[in-house]
Amino acid sequence: MLEKAPNGRVTTLLDALGDALSSGDIERAVALFQTDCYWRDLVTFTWNIKTMEGQDQVSDMLKARLADTRPSNWRIADGEDAMETDGITESWIQFDTDVARGYGHLRLKEGRIWTLLTTMSELKGHEEKSGFTRPLGAKHGHGKDRKSWKEEREQETAELGISKQPYALIIGGGQGGIALGARLRQLGVPTIIIEKNERAGDSWRKRYKSLCLHDPVWYDHLPYIDFPKNWPVFAPKDKVGDWLEMYTKVMELNYWSSTTAKSAKYDEKAKEWTVVVERDGKEITLRPKQLVLATGMSGKANWPKYKGQNIFKGEQQHSSTHPGPESYRGKKVVVIGSNNSAHDICAALWEGGADVTMVQRSSTHIVKSDTLMDIGLGALYSEQAVENGMTTRKADLIFASLPYKIMHEFQIPLYEQMRERDKNFYDALEKVGFMHDWGDDGSGLFMKYLRRGSGYYIDVGACDLVIDGSIKLKSGPGAAVQELTETGVKFVDGTELPADLVVYATGYGSMNGWAADLISKDVADKVGKVWGLGSNTTKDPGPWEGEQRNMWKPTQQEALWFHGGNLHQSRHYSQYLSLQLKARMEGIPTPVYALQERHHLS
Repeated sequence: MLEKAPNGRVTTLLDALGDALSSGDIERAVALFQTDCYWRDLVTFTWNIKTMEGQDQVSDMLKARLADTRPSNWRIADGEDAMETDGITESWIQFDTDVARGYGHLRLKEGRIWTLLTTMSELKGHEEKSGFTRPLGAKHGHGKDRKSWKEEREQETAELGISKQPYALIIGGGQGGIALGARLRQLGVPTIIIEKNERAGDSWRKRYKSLCLHDPVWYDHLPYIDFPKNWPVFAPKDKVGDWLEMYTKVMELNYWSSTTAKSAKYDEKAKEWTVVVERDGKEITLRPKQLVLATGMSGKANWPKYKGQNIFKGEQQHSSTHPGPESYRGKKVVVIGSNNSAHDICAALWEGGADVTMVQRSSTHIVKSDTLMDIGLGALYSEQAVENGMTTRKADLIFASLPYKIMHEFQIPLYEQMRERDKNFYDALEKVGFMHDWGDDGSGLFMKYLRRGSGYYIDVGACDLVIDGSIKLKSGPGAAVQELTETGVKFVDGTELPADLVVYATGYGSMNGWAADLISKDVADKVGKVWGLGSNTTKDPGPWEGEQRNMWKPTQQEALWFHGGNLHQSRHYSQYLSLQLKARMEGIPTPVYALQERHHLS
């Protein structure tokens, strides 16, 4: 049978690449890349999460890492065929390195590599036990005093952290910590997850009662266990909480609830942490080799400081601690902020009979939920995508294959479609004075999220209440808060809103704020700002980083890691963080290429 033309082109390219790399001919290998090429590597070559942009950066990385990596066996992935669309040839690929098996994605333009994604799938000799190698479970045969599964599990639980030390300690037991804990469990890395709340999932249960996931179910699966086929598209918070609690049990995670981390210090000579935690009223000292902060991508709550906060006679809350609308029927509430939490809280308060005003200090990007699903996510994360054969893994890797440097170029046309589809909706918002934007370059929600983690709302109904006046709106330059009085909020334009409750939906600081509290300000400053790309857009100062600052990869503080993000990121990047930790536990050399520099303190 004649070989398909796209397969032939990809095979020829991969053969040439493999031959050049195996012979150490970096110049010949680099010549196979477009001048404006992008090579994104998730751990495989760099022991980092790093995008090489342009031939010079590809050359520099190969000069540093080729001899150690020794890649081989480049090929089209098993069971896959290359495809060609609009002059771009795409293919799933497989390859090997000296210590790992890799999987990736390739785009060819004019016969040369335009984008290349290389990811570490597994470490050789340390594969997850699954499929044909899954554990037997039953213990066939005979033996005196054999322990059952339950007894072995109870023994592990009783010993780990007491008579045996964990290799990794994860602080934060939300979806990020749980996803990473599950990955590490499958790799045989002794791990403890500590969580201040009483139950796994409480970080969701304890939020305002109307909270639901704004991302659809296909985007939100955890590793290993997908949500059921009948799971709601947008899961309510308590349902998410129950799922997380169930997950920690069936994945056999060593999950310490009602536990607070009090201090942490790294011993440079011993190469281990001393972490003091309080569990059930008793202090315990843990000595893990690796410390992971999975305390929420958003970091510590931002409490704005206004004159008069000390004299205001009503209640003041941050959105993260707002309990819900139950106690505020008939009360006057001012919500400062206009992003996701602000809209959700305002809508719930209105439904609960409160008189609520949203204070919009700067513009917000709005996208309707159904439009986002149809246009923004539909090709990768939707029921139709599943029907078309798209798997969660493939969807994650396709998304990961788009370099951040050019991702906005792919997003802009999508948001132009959304703008046209929902023109009447946006006209109505602007008519009532709502300040709307599409991001600094028109690239919309995803880029705002990746660049700054704020500045948007996925509309699940609250905007209709703003449009019809049910949620009152104060916006524009005059909406800057001047001070709180005894009975309300006064603005720079001289107006005052009476208030029984003020909710600060004012976002969060950088995750290194947690490191400052737990470890020291010196360590927090050594690591620097967490999150953002360095795009030099609003709230994402340059220089250009090319990857998320300090997330899921080595930091300037040895053995300190940050993990989190939304459910999608927690699921996807937990794989690569777990492999980095496993390699270190097994003593596999992990020379980090292009360790991220610190440019900003917070």
